[in-house]
Amino acid sequence: MGRLIVIEGLDGAGKRTLTDALSSQFGARVARFAFPRYDDDVHAELARDALYGRLGDLADSVHGMAVLFALDRRAAAPVLREALAAHDVVLVDRYVASNAAYNAARLHQDVDGAVVGWVRELEIERFGIPVPDHQLYLSVPRAVAAERAAHRERTETGRERDAYESDGGLQERTGAVYAQLAERAWLSPWTVLDGSAPLDAKALATQLLG
Repeated sequence: MGRLIVIEGLDGAGKRTLTDALSSQFGARVARFAFPRYDDDVHAELARDALYGRLGDLADSVHGMAVLFALDRRAAAPVLREALAAHDVVLVDRYVASNAAYNAARLHQDVDGAVVGWVRELEIERFGIPVPDHQLYLSVPRAVAAERAAHRERTETGRERDAYESDGGLQERTGAVYAQLAERAWLSPWTVLDGSAPLDAKALATQLLG
């Protein structure tokens, strides 16, 4: 059985870059996923439409949006289990902690707020999705993450920032909740990485498999 390793962080933290770097180190032993699966799951597709204002006031509902993102992972759970059975590592860009962090931030709650426990109960206990073996948090100053997200918006077609990405206050609060989740070892052990500095992907890959 492989190890489920999750990469978390703010929009623009460098999650995709780190996923690419670790994938090159793991080679054929790795399977990779990214959530939300906007192009592969109807729940994620609806969440994207809501974040761009195309579904009325749906995006105003914290729990409604959280359920859509959770249903995306529930639908992917069988494929995740198959990948874990066939690979040494399953590397995931965003997972359950993103639902906990962003929705706690939206409600101005911290890690002890009700919504963090609600997300865990919904996704882990009720939906039974695989639990991470290790989570990596890319910690970056909000201004750095915002500039990276803005650069991506300018240079990549179809990467316009959504309602969450363009809300600086939300991003700031989300980063604070992520740090608390990491400190509490929420769901699994966490490693906090400096996302504004070069990372040694080879050493990190060795550590994760050690």
